[in-house]
Amino acid sequence: MENTQNPQAVIDADTFSVHRTIHINAPREKVWRTVTDPELISQWFGQITLTGTGAGALGTIGWPGERRVPIRVDTFNPPSEVSYRWCNEEGPLPETVDERRSTVFRFTLEAASGGTRLTVVETGFEHTGNPAGLMADHRGGWDEELDKLVALLEHSS
Repeated sequence: MENTQNPQAVIDADTFSVHRTIHINAPREKVWRTVTDPELISQWFGQITLTGTGAGALGTIGWPGERRVPIRVDTFNPPSEVSYRWCNEEGPLPETVDERRSTVFRFTLEAASGGTRLTVVETGFEHTGNPAGLMADHRGGWDEELDKLVALLEHSS
């Protein structure tokens, strides 16, 4: 699924990060729920389970046919910012998030004319075994997953 209305994600090799800013024709509170409620996240992103709410909540996330990886909510500032830390290394996964083998993706939401401006920035790739490969993979992933988010929010009743 391609959304030509929004720019694609960009890799910043100097800061080992991937970022994308999109516009969603939906109120910020609705977008906030859709990026923080596990049931709603699972409708556009990976299947996520969390124990607890807010910063410190722990769980796993995965896609069909792939392994589930540990994830943790790092920041939770309704309705403007939430970040998740998740493991991104090949090989055996720890039971919980390993600070040394993980990246962080942060959603920032701003009210904008006719909806919400959502920015995702994923950092920490320099701590992985294959920074360039993972950044390229995640750049494509953010394009695909955020296009699904836009479609869900703009075409739902």
